[in-house]
Amino acid sequence: MKAVDILTTHQLKRTACREGIIDVVMQADQALSEQEIRDHLTGNYDRTTFYRSFKTLEEHHIIHKIVVDNQLAKYALDNSVTHKIQHAHFYCNTCHTVKCMEEVPIKDFKLPEGYDGTETEVLIKGICADCKSS
Repeated sequence: MKAVDILTTHQLKRTACREGIIDVVMQADQALSEQEIRDHLTGNYDRTTFYRSFKTLEEHHIIHKIVVDNQLAKYALDNSVTHKIQHAHFYCNTCHTVKCMEEVPIKDFKLPEGYDGTETEVLIKGICADCKSS
C-alpha cells in the first residue's frame, strides 16, 4: 500500500507533507519520534505544516502514538492501516528504540459490567536482541 492509497482510504486530501510522513513511517523498521520523522522527511516543511499534518494523521488513525514513561513518544502505522492484530511494543532501555511485537498479541480483557474499554496498551521494557548481542 502506498501513502496516496492510505490517504484516499481515509478520505484525506493528498499533500506532500502527509505523504512524506506516511512514507517515512512505512519505511522504518521501528517506531519513530516526531523529530526522527522530521529528520527523514524529504522536503522542507515549516513547523506548522508538519505539526498539522502529523496531528491529522494521528486523529484519523493512520499513525498511532506509543508513550514510554510519559516522556518519550514514538509513532508507528496504526493497526487499521497495517491490518495487524493488537500487539505489544518493546522499549529497549539501552538503545531507546520502540518496536512492534506482532508475535505478542494483546488478549481481549473481559471488563466488569458497565465498563467500556476503548484501547489497551502493553509496553515491555528490556534489552533488544541487537543490544544484547553487542
